[in-house]
Amino acid sequence: MEIKGKVHCFFEQSGTFKNEFIKLGIPAEDYDIQNNFGQTDNKIDLFAEIDRAYDNLTRQDKTRQNKTSVFDSIDPCQDLIIAFYPCIYFSAVSQMEFSLNCYNYKGWSDLKKIDHIINRSREREEFYERLIRFCGICIEKGYRMIFENPWSMQTYLKANFIKSPDVVDMNRMERGDYYKKPTAYWFWNCEPTHGKSYQNDKEQKTIMKAKGGIKAGICSEERSMISSDYARNWICDFILGKYQENISGPALFDMDSL
Repeated sequence: MEIKGKVHCFFEQSGTFKNEFIKLGIPAEDYDIQNNFGQTDNKIDLFAEIDRAYDNLTRQDKTRQNKTSVFDSIDPCQDLIIAFYPCIYFSAVSQMEFSLNCYNYKGWSDLKKIDHIINRSREREEFYERLIRFCGICIEKGYRMIFENPWSMQTYLKANFIKSPDVVDMNRMERGDYYKKPTAYWFWNCEPTHGKSYQNDKEQKTIMKAKGGIKAGICSEERSMISSDYARNWICDFILGKYQENISGPALFDMDSL
């Protein structure tokens, strides 16, 4: 894939992918509602931006003036959006909270458990619908976009999404990440390249040593982090198709061997 413009890293505040794109000579910026790492270039509510952009596309009253959104500055031909869409209601850990036997409900009455599950279901539906709106904006406007989400065990999107992922990285540690954590990537208006820049040299962090999330179903920042090695290798393998020196294995697959 050729990126002549800028990479817009949605829902990223760590700067991990942004900085690796920049090192590769491609301008990039982070967009998030938080700035805990001091890396967020655009501190905005992306959910509100998605809602505004989608309303511009679908509202019945065409006499109303369009609401400006972050999407207005994105060039569909030159730029790329890569989105780390929040998985707090889609992950396998979150799925456990839809069971009455969830450990976090210990000591609760059945009615309290049911009420909590109903509320959680509504919140998940909101996140799910907004993700589909986000994809709809990119489909309609022709934006090149990639979003990622977990792909281990019973993740919600496995059986409940508008299309299958284009890439599933089953073991992120092979590309130098801290965790195995199988991860799926959906490509919109663009196609992945296929490389294998294997770099299995990261010490695996254990779940017992990692900090917990602020509440059930939300990963801690530590467990959500992706290593800069993985970001670089993933960009070169699946976006740029770029050969890298000193990385085991060829940069690109022979497609006939897949």
